Amino acid sequence: MKLRHGAHKALTASLTLAALLAAASVPAAGAEPARNTQAPKSAAARLHALFDADWQWTLRTFPELATRVGDHRYDDRLTDESPAALDAQDRHAREVLARLKAIPRESLPAEDRVSYDVFRHRAESAVEGQRFPQLRWMALTAMEGLHIDLPQTVQDMPLRTERDVRNLLARLRLYPSRVDQTLVLLRRGLDSGWVTFRASMERVVPQIEGQLADDPRKSPLFEPFTRLPADLPAARRAELAAAAEQVLREHTLPALRRLRQFVVDDYLPKAPANGALSAYPGGRELYAYLVRQQTTTELSAQAIHDLGLKEVARLRGEMEALMHRTGFAGSFEQFVQFLNTDPRFFHKDAAALLAGYRDIAKRVDPELPKLFAELPRQPYGIRPMPAYQGEGQAEYYSGGAADGSRAGWFNANVLALANRPIWEMEALFLHEAVPGHHLQSARAQEQTRLPHFRRNDWYVAYGEGWALYAESLGEALGLYTDPYSKYGQLRMEIWRAARLVVDTGIHALGWSRAQAIDWMVERTGISREDVEPEIDRYYVMPAQALGYKIGQLKLVALRDQARQALGEAFDIRRFHMAVLDQGAVPLPVLQRQVGEWIARERAASVARDHAAPGRQRQAR
Repeated sequence: MKLRHGAHKALTASLTLAALLAAASVPAAGAEPARNTQAPKSAAARLHALFDADWQWTLRTFPELATRVGDHRYDDRLTDESPAALDAQDRHAREVLARLKAIPRESLPAEDRVSYDVFRHRAESAVEGQRFPQLRWMALTAMEGLHIDLPQTVQDMPLRTERDVRNLLARLRLYPSRVDQTLVLLRRGLDSGWVTFRASMERVVPQIEGQLADDPRKSPLFEPFTRLPADLPAARRAELAAAAEQVLREHTLPALRRLRQFVVDDYLPKAPANGALSAYPGGRELYAYLVRQQTTTELSAQAIHDLGLKEVARLRGEMEALMHRTGFAGSFEQFVQFLNTDPRFFHKDAAALLAGYRDIAKRVDPELPKLFAELPRQPYGIRPMPAYQGEGQAEYYSGGAADGSRAGWFNANVLALANRPIWEMEALFLHEAVPGHHLQSARAQEQTRLPHFRRNDWYVAYGEGWALYAESLGEALGLYTDPYSKYGQLRMEIWRAARLVVDTGIHALGWSRAQAIDWMVERTGISREDVEPEIDRYYVMPAQALGYKIGQLKLVALRDQARQALGEAFDIRRFHMAVLDQGAVPLPVLQRQVGEWIARERAASVARDHAAPGRQRQAR
């Protein structure tokens, strides 16, 4: 499932020091240098000054991110993606990495060394990524793009005051400039042979059309103006709604129509039928970079492919064994057909589906203290996703705001009920809500000892790895009590294992789309109708799907290592906090942190054992 928590894209592109560099004084020609009367700053002070300045630059440069994390100073702006602005981002990324390298890591306290390592990993990845500008040219897919970003930002906007409403109006008025900037990038891709995969682009057209309407008040973009602050006079609310109708009619919707026309007339005709990176100029090198970035490891595509084959075989064996335990007499293929077609396994309407998820939440929430020593304070809710996103859109999580102004949300697709079996709902809820994405990201936001960037950071291998790991905690939380729900968990896991095979197969090993679809259908028990859009997702988000299983396997290995090292002293609740309270980090950093936690836990256990005889003598 795709996490739309908003921070990861902006943080990947930022990691710069524009604010700090701009604040540095430059003496006028002929002037004497100012005498430094203060003692030199410590390495830790320099590091945190860098973190703070970069975070402020990030919020200004990516105002949608600022909105999502609860900073509303820039709610009337949209990100500038003009060529000049993108060049400036790249330049500053190089500058911030140079400033970071000038700080002696060995002089930092232990916690700051972790922050240094995380910051440096991301900064180096961002600078390396500048070798591949084509990533920006493919700016529109069925999974990502400004046609998806705008309604998500509209959903994230607070509407508590008239100023909030006017900020939203300002953003809608700015939308045509963002469309123009995206068209520049897409035309650059057309000129260079980097055009988005056709099957994905064909789904972009209805996504755009779902936001259009002859009557602006019928566009989903108008929806926020139907719930304006109740403390505003009725006449004022009517005036603001009329202003929104005018802005949509004159600015936003014409820009969306222009974008749709470009896609249909100019872009789609040149979209390739084969979207494998190996088919693009320099694509193999780009894929190797993306594998490193998305997994935060040095694993090769072939090694990941082989690991996927092994995991798929293991999980398929478990699924077949479970089928036999149910007493089903037919073949595995017949069992899959039964699970995918029997009416008992499907809700009849959207309300029933949403009620089903809310029932799961009520059962899971009270059980969480069994597995977690502390829980986040931020609430979460369950809601239907916007209809314009289409029947094929996977469920996803939208993160809450650190200031408490917005809850986290599990967004459920209530359209294609025949593709949303009841037996998969428990595992899906654990992944997207708790103890998956919501618990992890909300807990990270509350770690005020950490720099802002670590509280809001995102690594696929960590975040999606954690969410997939969370699915495996169902039994401990009182779920998977019937074999069909357990099958749902296994099918979710084999789906992620199969991604290791088909993603590398497509982009590195010469697999065709048909080959990838057939292979996945035959081995996972997922219907062809569901597999086809999944395969198309891997084409337009290369290597992203690798992070889920790679991260989950690392977490399981770390848990097993801790349990073996600590024996009876192992506490699963404390282990989970050791993982979560770092915020999102690269897997090598997580491994070091858990290793240090194990050492501390062992030392504490030994100390308790040595103290025990003394306590017993005193008691006598």
